[in-house]
Amino acid sequence: MQAGRKAIALFTVKEIFDLVRDDLALVEDELARQSDTAFPAVSEIAAYLLGGGGKRLRPALLLLSANYAGRKDRSAIRLAAVVELLHSATLIHDDVIDSAGTRRGRLSANARWGNHRSVLTGDWLYMLAFQMALEERNFRILDILIDLTQRMVEGELIQFEKIGRIDVTEEDALRLATYKTACLFSGCARLGAVLGRLTGEEEEALADYGKYAGLAFQLVDDLLDFTASAQQLGKPVLSDLKEGKVTLPLIYAMENGHREARELVARVLAEKEFHSVRPETIVSLVQDSGALDRARNLAQDYAQRAKSCLNGHRDSEYARALATLPDFILDREN
Repeated sequence: MQAGRKAIALFTVKEIFDLVRDDLALVEDELARQSDTAFPAVSEIAAYLLGGGGKRLRPALLLLSANYAGRKDRSAIRLAAVVELLHSATLIHDDVIDSAGTRRGRLSANARWGNHRSVLTGDWLYMLAFQMALEERNFRILDILIDLTQRMVEGELIQFEKIGRIDVTEEDALRLATYKTACLFSGCARLGAVLGRLTGEEEEALADYGKYAGLAFQLVDDLLDFTASAQQLGKPVLSDLKEGKVTLPLIYAMENGHREARELVARVLAEKEFHSVRPETIVSLVQDSGALDRARNLAQDYAQRAKSCLNGHRDSEYARALATLPDFILDREN
């Protein structure tokens, strides 16, 4: 067992992605092909979105999971493209709802083309994703995709209900993280298991792996809003709070008895801008409260839970890559 742990530790981020590099290149080809053949009114935005960078973590997770389960073929490539299309559709709708001006350091689609055209492009991406998934002629795959899409939409509705409210709890924040982020990670891992025809128990374990990895990912995202620069984030620091979103670090800071933090957060939520409160003041209060360490420890716990879901069932380079991936998610903060 110790030898296995040492082998796992040898994996780097580059080595993880190298395992599926050729397949990811095929996913990129598929995404480019779909963009090129799209309806002209949306093809420009689709190409802009899909060419906007990002590590393609969700397609990589699906490909790693499929290979872990013993399946490497065109179906895995197609479904990896499908989950990236769903993710992109979600991002474009999120930006419209949040009136976001930037995405990954560039103008958001809504800032460049307007809300109407952006929303319709997001709808088109959703429909394209399901059209591609239908080519598998597999109702189980469709069930998974429909379920995770419904949950992501429900997550957006939950978030909308909480916008501008200071009474958001830890339970609220984790439920939102599960619906908006972790369910897609879980779906990617589950789809890999289904392609590889794993047993029901192994499929659930892999889906749980994805869920916990996704929760860790979202918590690190929340931390980055307080620890990274605007250049690293590709958007303004504390943009979540400006948009009326109270994330877990803020919840923890206010729970820790920092009355001043609660008063300042309430003021930003009311103003919907950093007029009378400087972002640096909020960041300093959160850092001093110990909230970041508390959120970071929870992210580490979820990463460890993800690893434990693999439970040594399979010994392969793909198993070791999956076991290393949660560490990469945690290291994003660095």
